Amino acid sequence: MRLHTATRRARHIQLGVPAAVLGALAGTLAVSPAAAATQETAPIERLNGATRLVPAQAAPASYVVRAGDTISAIAGRFGLRTVDVLTWNGLSWRSVIYPGQTLRLLAPEAAAAPAAPPASTPTTATHTVVAGDTVYGIANKYGTSVDAVLAANGLTRASIIYPGQRLAVSGSSAPAAAAAPAVVAAPAATGASRTHTVVAGDTVFAIARKYGTSTQTVFALNGLASSSVIYPGQQLIVAQAAAAATTSAQHTASLDAEQIATAALIIRIGRELGVSDRGIAIALATGMVESGLRNLNWGDRDSLGIFQQRPSTGWGTPAQVQDADRSTRVFYGGQHDPNGTVTRGLLDIPGWEKMAFTDAAQAVQISAYPSRYGQWETQAYQWLAAHG
Repeated sequence: MRLHTATRRARHIQLGVPAAVLGALAGTLAVSPAAAATQETAPIERLNGATRLVPAQAAPASYVVRAGDTISAIAGRFGLRTVDVLTWNGLSWRSVIYPGQTLRLLAPEAAAAPAAPPASTPTTATHTVVAGDTVYGIANKYGTSVDAVLAANGLTRASIIYPGQRLAVSGSSAPAAAAAPAVVAAPAATGASRTHTVVAGDTVFAIARKYGTSTQTVFALNGLASSSVIYPGQQLIVAQAAAAATTSAQHTASLDAEQIATAALIIRIGRELGVSDRGIAIALATGMVESGLRNLNWGDRDSLGIFQQRPSTGWGTPAQVQDADRSTRVFYGGQHDPNGTVTRGLLDIPGWEKMAFTDAAQAVQISAYPSRYGQWETQAYQWLAAHG
């Protein structure tokens, strides 16, 4: 009796279920376990510890913007980095896109790295080194930068130049005095002498001691490294005031306790990651431009922290972006980047060591004001010497 009763109830239930529900159930049961597992795991892949969505389709060469689109949403749809889409289209984080606009979604064939140097039609010239010349002085004479002279001649900051050597230089053959300087006043130098002519027997240590400064400051002011050799007749800058006077476009500033702590953190993490002095100086200059070397809890749109990184464009959560240690590591990037390949740091920029100082910073930040980073170059090396 009980068996027949249960059978009748089961039949009643089966017959009582609407056909639409049965169809939905049948559709659900028709998915095999293997297919279900594939659907559950396929959209996600792991890259260097970071999670990224696998693009639903391959990125086309170009894309026409639709209403409601954002750069970050477009980039995510095709598995691209927001910063790359901005770079390929000459946009900054502040740029606004509009329906009907066509965006490039593939890197230009001619250049894997962002284009460097300003579009100022420089003239190519050569300079024959004479006794007392420094790369710093030569760069100022021709209205260019130390990094541009080094790159044009295959040199590094540890390289030695010598009388009779011919260096390729680009510029206007005279200092660019027409640019309106926006200089923060530097502390006045206490000594009358701003340069020192090297004589036989001199050492950088002895020179620094004579002028009441440090060897690291002398190295930074003259673009030298600890392995550099000085020679009789060479002119060395020995006071910060000299740097401000000869480079009118350069900014200077004295740091307070909070800024010094931020600078020390940037330097410490750079050293830990094996970043060169130049890379650390770029990070210091970038931090100064973006936040005044302070870990801000506000900024343009949703920008936050030392480097004004934006959570909405993949730099991390608001809490992560305001974690000074983490955000600094994300700025440097490389194989230890906490964001994996979601964002692009300095070490991820192809050939960044040979790029102009300001261009290397701009390649990471994609700022609407790219020239500002280079204005802190000299000061950044001085902070590195003082707080490293």
